[in-house]
Amino acid sequence: MPTWSWIVIAVVALVIVLLAVIVGVSMMRQKRSERLREQFGPEYEHAVETAGGQRAAERELLARERKHNKLKISELSPESRARYVEAWGVTQAGFVDDPSKSVGEADRLVTEVMRERGYPIDDFEQRAADISVDHPKVVEHYRAAHILHLAQEQGEIGTEAQREAIVHYR
Repeated sequence: MPTWSWIVIAVVALVIVLLAVIVGVSMMRQKRSERLREQFGPEYEHAVETAGGQRAAERELLARERKHNKLKISELSPESRARYVEAWGVTQAGFVDDPSKSVGEADRLVTEVMRERGYPIDDFEQRAADISVDHPKVVEHYRAAHILHLAQEQGEIGTEAQREAIVHYR
């Protein structure tokens, strides 16, 4: 067989291999996207919006997973859980007399629970990102409550918005 025949065969084989690699990579990305979308739910869309695109968002979500896997998250002891349930009841009941204080107390309670479970609590956005890995639907409420809490600190919300904050924290 002439040399040029071997060259043509080699080029065709190389093109086929390259196409197979491209298709394989594309399928892997699609599966990864589906997995992340399923795992993070509404948080996936939030990440796409804030990151400025799907690829950047997926890199961010994968980084969250890696960081979260390094954390030592634990369940609350039955005693701690009972203490927080009781504290929440007091906070919620106190809303009638002092809504502003109750919203601040609710934020503090959520932060305490997170600290006790092992989440880093230094930065709100990092807390939300860490929570989103295990609780993607809860983080929506946490963000909404936190926004209302910050607005309250600026004196920009009324009783109805404070009620909404308490409901989100719950």
